[in-house]
Amino acid sequence: MLAWDHNAYYHRLLLRHVPAGTGRVLDVGCGAGSLASKAALRAAHVDALDRDPVMVQAARQVVPTNVTCVLADILDHPLVPGSYDAIVSMSALHHLPLAPALSRLATALRPGGVLAAVALPRIDLPREVPVELAATAYHHLLGAALTVTGHPLRAEAPVLQSRPCLSSTQS
Repeated sequence: MLAWDHNAYYHRLLLRHVPAGTGRVLDVGCGAGSLASKAALRAAHVDALDRDPVMVQAARQVVPTNVTCVLADILDHPLVPGSYDAIVSMSALHHLPLAPALSRLATALRPGGVLAAVALPRIDLPREVPVELAATAYHHLLGAALTVTGHPLRAEAPVLQSRPCLSSTQS
């Protein structure tokens, strides 16, 4: 297994859109907490939301103290209108009905807020097999090259501070 994380490769791209000193950030589909931990370096507070209890538990082990982990589905979780300066999402939006999800996120952003997301498009696999195969090969070659060269975009060590995660009923 390569010591390279495809999702982590794009964290820098997402965080480039979150200005340093941002007040409040929402990480939609936080997974194991890596992106939320990095966003916490740029923001006063981060809410890290995921609907998978295993992922929320993993995030809880690595996030710094200014991150609150919440076990909830973004489509059901109560969001206060205009409460976030930035919303980030790495590989989560393509698992949701896009129009309702984007509508909820737009409402949760303050005026002038930033939504930065990386998501996979829905594909028509029979027509796109050659492209998907080429992309898979490139992904593995890039990962191998970054691992061999020790490039900093490979998977990173977790942050070792922790904060208890909240269920959606406790938040």
